[in-house]
Amino acid sequence: MCAVVAFGAAPLAATPSAPFAWPLTPRPVVTRAFDNPEQNWLPGHRGVDLEGYSGQAVLSAGEGTVAFAGTVAGKPVVSVDHPGGLRTTYEPVRARVTAGSRVGRGTVLGYLESEHPGCTALSTACLHWGVRRGREYLDPTRLVYVAPIRLLPVDG
Repeated sequence: MCAVVAFGAAPLAATPSAPFAWPLTPRPVVTRAFDNPEQNWLPGHRGVDLEGYSGQAVLSAGEGTVAFAGTVAGKPVVSVDHPGGLRTTYEPVRARVTAGSRVGRGTVLGYLESEHPGCTALSTACLHWGVRRGREYLDPTRLVYVAPIRLLPVDG
């Protein structure tokens, strides 16, 4: 007799009908990892930076509705609300969509610009990709990493 045991963190995807994918293709290198501070007011990194290039198409990670497409503090930003209460955010992205637009997984949201401060990529640009549920920031890589499943013997 065997039992299915999953190791690692479970993906954040709300439902099997709303899968998520990387917002850049091919699968990008993570140049700066998620670093959630213990308190909201402490410094941290509330998303991940993905290596890309200036002018690269930025794709919606999942289906949803564009919540915002514009400029915040001088940076071009696109945010998408997804079923299950998740919101993904992409910056710096020159928007091709407008607020209220319905998007599917892989829909082009806009084009990556090269003005992300602190970008450590060897290429020309980084995409800052974030996700939150309500006011809680989450690691966006959990949307696309699937925990491995291993079969182990059951004693008894």
